Amino acid sequence: MFLKALTVAGLATFEIYAAIPMGFFLGLSPWTIFFASVTGGLAGVFVAAFLGDKIRAFFHKKKPGAEEKIKHPMLYRIWNKYGIIGLGFLGTLSVGAPISIAVGVGFNANMKKLVTWCCIGVLTRCIIFTLVGYYGLKLF
Repeated sequence: MFLKALTVAGLATFEIYAAIPMGFFLGLSPWTIFFASVTGGLAGVFVAAFLGDKIRAFFHKKKPGAEEKIKHPMLYRIWNKYGIIGLGFLGTLSVGAPISIAVGVGFNANMKKLVTWCCIGVLTRCIIFTLVGYYGLKLF
């Protein structure tokens, strides 16, 4: 059972959408699936936040005077409208925490606030999808 829970946690590090159905497929209890997916999801948030600055520093080794041009002004309008809460919470619910962190690093967001809202988003996402999976299987 430990290896099954570890599999769910490992999948949740990258994508919770795959981890929760895998937990039900492996025959784990909903509580085990929930705690394993939360653990893996939070680990994914912190790994992405830790590596995000290092990846950004690697790709931005350019000439000292070079400035970046705004290529997608629509992204900046969305960022200005919803801010860090929208990116951290809603972004985590829709596309996942690692992608939300990567976009936040690109926008020079405050990482402490972004990680906090991504963690809240991971917790909410795990609650919702574990309940949907559990009650969805009850229908069959």
